[in-house]
Amino acid sequence: MSLKSTYRTLRLILGDQLNRDHSWYSDDNDTLYVIMEMKQETDYTTHHIQKICGFFLAMEKMADWLTNQGKNVLHIKLNNTHYSGNLKEDLSKIIKNYSIQNFEYQLPDEYRLDQQLVDFCKSLDIESKVFDTEHFFTKRNELEEFFEGKKTYIMENFYRYMRKKHDILMEENGEPVGEKWNYDKQNRSPIRKGVNLPEPFTFNHDVTSIKARIDEANVKYIGNIDVENFIWPCSPDESKEIIDFFLKEGLENFGKYQDAMTDRSWLLFHSRLSFSMNTKMLSPKYIIQRAITKWSYNKDTISLAQIEGFTRQILGWREYMRGIYWAKMPEYKSKNFFGFKRKLPSFFWDADTKMNCLKHCISQSLDYAYAHHIQRLMVTGNFALLAGVDPDEVDEWYLGIYMDAIEWVEITNTRGMSQFADGGIVGTKPYISSANYINKMSDYCKNCHYSHTKKIGEKACPFNSLYWRFFEVNRDLLQGNQRLSMMYNLWDKKDSKEKEELIDHAESFLASIK
Repeated sequence: MSLKSTYRTLRLILGDQLNRDHSWYSDDNDTLYVIMEMKQETDYTTHHIQKICGFFLAMEKMADWLTNQGKNVLHIKLNNTHYSGNLKEDLSKIIKNYSIQNFEYQLPDEYRLDQQLVDFCKSLDIESKVFDTEHFFTKRNELEEFFEGKKTYIMENFYRYMRKKHDILMEENGEPVGEKWNYDKQNRSPIRKGVNLPEPFTFNHDVTSIKARIDEANVKYIGNIDVENFIWPCSPDESKEIIDFFLKEGLENFGKYQDAMTDRSWLLFHSRLSFSMNTKMLSPKYIIQRAITKWSYNKDTISLAQIEGFTRQILGWREYMRGIYWAKMPEYKSKNFFGFKRKLPSFFWDADTKMNCLKHCISQSLDYAYAHHIQRLMVTGNFALLAGVDPDEVDEWYLGIYMDAIEWVEITNTRGMSQFADGGIVGTKPYISSANYINKMSDYCKNCHYSHTKKIGEKACPFNSLYWRFFEVNRDLLQGNQRLSMMYNLWDKKDSKEKEELIDHAESFLASIK
């Protein structure tokens, strides 16, 4: 469709605002929709190449869909030399070129972009208006209002509120289905031999041209990609295919094995829907409704624990993390409770380490731009925290490497849940472990250079000495935490020689990594 020379209204669609069901599209007389591939977005951190290609392909499909719906669309690609790749500069140019009288946008999910657009609107001499994205269950400030006056934001309390408010897995008498709110204790099983794992459902998009313009623009990126067989869903219809596959092959075992790790599969029984949700190609309400409908007709094979665990991740944890983000930004971004300053080890960028758990999780992340929550929390995140890595470094890595990583969900999970850099806003204690937990929940230790049972010596798993060192060097900050009292009691019962050997072994290992 050829564009006119003037339009009354410009509506901006960001790369994570691909909600085709938004009310915008039913009321858009004389409107120009603008979708832009921007250097400012490819360059604010070093992203995985699959992440950049995925966003650009999904944006392209959104632009094509809008055009097919008869909308007026300006889709600016990275190699368009008429535009700079800076949001404010390019919007100003479009407004001038098309004689725009009204500028409209949807609430961004990143503080950085939100402030940029607020400032931009202040500079305009035309009307501007902002709309809700019509995606989340909650408003930006709903969690902050729910916890008003409280010192701690307990996710379980918020989750129960959400279940009641939205009548999800609830009985008519206001009690939860099954009489229990949370079945997390039933969702911690490791994968054993004999458990058949489904082959991940993937796509084979050709993104050769997209990668070519990324390379032409000299965008720096990490990770690997097969440009002729790009595996991610990049439209609502493709995302629904992923749902169909998950409901058929994954939901029955999702909850039980959601914390398990294995080198037999990069996906296990996980849904891989976070990219589709975080770009808003699919709504969380639609996904939960589909899952509950599947469960309601298959209660003989899908237990309540499976559907509750899946629902809690979306209705509870996802909405909770977004609420924390908007309640605590921008100060949250600079929180560093422990004052850590260590650089992230180089093996986080190439997986060149003898520690098999880290090697596997990082290699998988580089190959697929994906790792599930326990791989992120209890392997890569656990190591970074025990090693005392600067949370700024950890944030940058997680924000760049994962397909679903947008700051509102990444930083709260990383700086909060994973690194305890927020001092306890998200988690009530640091999530750390020795090699014992990793061995219990995975098969990584079986083929490792190190022994998960040894604490010192050449073959001792570094997680073991790092674990005890962490308690000692951070004693002043953590000893008063009641949830850690048992571990401090165990540490204090060790004799001075064993303590010294553990600390020395940990320090020697840290000095050896680059």
